[in-house]
Amino acid sequence: MFKFGPDTRLTRLMVRLSWPLIKAGKKLSAVPVFKTLINPFFACPLNEVTAVPIGYRMESPDPVVLPCRVVERLVAAVPDVFIMSACMCRTLCQCSDYLQDIGCMALGSPVSRMHPSHGHRATSSEAVRHVRRAARAGLVADVTHTWIDAVAFGLIPFNKLMFICFCDDCCCIFRTHMRRRGPNLDRAYKRLPGISVAVDPERCDGCGLCVQRCFVGAMVLRGGRVQVGDSCKGCGRCAEICPRQAVSLTVENEDALVRRLLERIRAVADIQAEEPT
Repeated sequence: MFKFGPDTRLTRLMVRLSWPLIKAGKKLSAVPVFKTLINPFFACPLNEVTAVPIGYRMESPDPVVLPCRVVERLVAAVPDVFIMSACMCRTLCQCSDYLQDIGCMALGSPVSRMHPSHGHRATSSEAVRHVRRAARAGLVADVTHTWIDAVAFGLIPFNKLMFICFCDDCCCIFRTHMRRRGPNLDRAYKRLPGISVAVDPERCDGCGLCVQRCFVGAMVLRGGRVQVGDSCKGCGRCAEICPRQAVSLTVENEDALVRRLLERIRAVADIQAEEPT
C-alpha cells in the first residue's frame, strides 16, 4: 500500500487543484505585502532550476548539439532514472503546440517510489534517446530540484532527488508567468555557468521576436537593436528562433560544462553520478 507514491490520476488532480495557486503566487511574488508571504515558497535550496538549451546547434564544419550532449552524459552517468510517459503541464493544458507524450525524467534513488502508472525505470540508452527526442521537439531541458515535484509524486528523501523537465514556452510550470517575478523566484532559476548569450548588431534588424518570446523579459530593444539583459537564464530560445541568426550562444567546452552542471546539482542534492572522463 505504501510502496509507491500517488498514481497518475491522483497526481494530476493535485496539480490541477494547485495550478491556480502556483500561477497566482508567481504573479504576486513581486507585489509589495504579498511577496513577503509568497517568496519563501520559492527560496533556494528548496527550489532551483537550471536551463540547458538542448536544441541549440553549434556553428562548426560538423554541427553538433553540444548542450544536448551535456544532458545526455548526465543521464547516462546517473544509475536511477525514471521516464514519465507524459508531461503533466502539457497534458493539463491540453497543449497543441508541443508533444504531450514527452515527459519529465526523475533522477536519484527516490525513483523507486515513483508509481508505475507515471512511466517506467529507464536504462542509460533509453534516457539518452529521450533527451534527443525532446531536443528534436524544440523543448528546453530544465534541471530542477523543487519541493513541489517531491510533494506531487510522493518521493522521499528530497535531498536525493532531481528532475529534468523538458519545457515549452506556453504551458510549463517553470517557464510561464516569469516576467514579473519576485527576488527568490528570480534567484531560483539560474543560468548554467559556461553558457553566454550575445547579439550581433550587424545581423539584428530589431524585429523584436526574441523580445516577445523571452520568458523572463531579458531581451530588450534599444536603438532599434536587441540587447541581452543581466537576467538572461541562458535557455537558448532566442538563438533558436531568431530569423536572422543574430543571437548566438557561447558554450564552454563539453567536459567543463558537465562538471559545472554536476556541481550545481550536488550543491542541492545527493545524486550519484560519475565525473566526466
